[in-house]
Formats: sequence, structure tokens, C-alpha cells
Amino acid sequence: MRLVLKSETDVLKKVEEISGQNVFSCYQCGMCSAGCPMSEEMDLLPNQVIRLLQMGAFDEILGSSTVWLCASCYTCRARCPRGVDLARLMEAVRLIVLRKTKDDYIPPARMVKEKLPQIALISALRKFTR
Repeated sequence: MRLVLKSETDVLKKVEEISGQNVFSCYQCGMCSAGCPMSEEMDLLPNQVIRLLQMGAFDEILGSSTVWLCASCYTCRARCPRGVDLARLMEAVRLIVLRKTKDDYIPPARMVKEKLPQIALISALRKFTR
């Protein structure tokens, strides 16, 4: 899957805009991966996802199942010494994938009618019930 964005820096800017997180705050200590209850099921560890975002390797993230396996339990956020909220970053990546382009928006009512991963529905409901 290839996103229709001008460059990889556009993807990074969009992830940071949606999540409100600075990807470059992470210094790769690995605490997020050490505490993640889903890390055994993931093909990329959570800290590897951040590193790939830092490097602009968005296509590698899209090829993995990690962002869809993230349970958004916020264990990574609680353990991060820099306060990086990885669950928000994962949600931002999921939203970008679901939007397909940087300007499309899929309303939650339409998400229910389409065949989407459950985590997409859950993150959308969390976002709109705060």
C-alpha cells in the first residue's frame, strides 16, 4: 500500500499533527517495548516503530501488523522517561492508513458499514467520546 502524500516528511508531519507528539523526543531506551503486553505478537517492537518514523520509513510500518495490534493500553506512555505517548502515535498511523490520503476523513458512522480492523473502530470511538 502506498499513501498519496508528497513526501515521507509529509507523513511524519501528519503523524505528529494528529498525535500531538514529537517523534524525535524518543531516544530509543526500549522501555515501551519492554512493558508492552502485545510485543510478543508484533512483528516490529514499539520502539522500532518510532525509530522507523524518525527515519521516514513509513512503508515499512505499513507492511507490519504492529500498529493494528497495539491495544492502546498506555503502558508505553507510563514507562517512557521522555513522556512520548506511543499509543497516540500508533493511532495516528492507523488514521493515516484509513484515510488513504492526507485530506480524506472517514466518519465513524461510515466506518461501521465498511470492513475495517476492530482497533480502527475502537480508536475512533475513544476519540469522539472524550
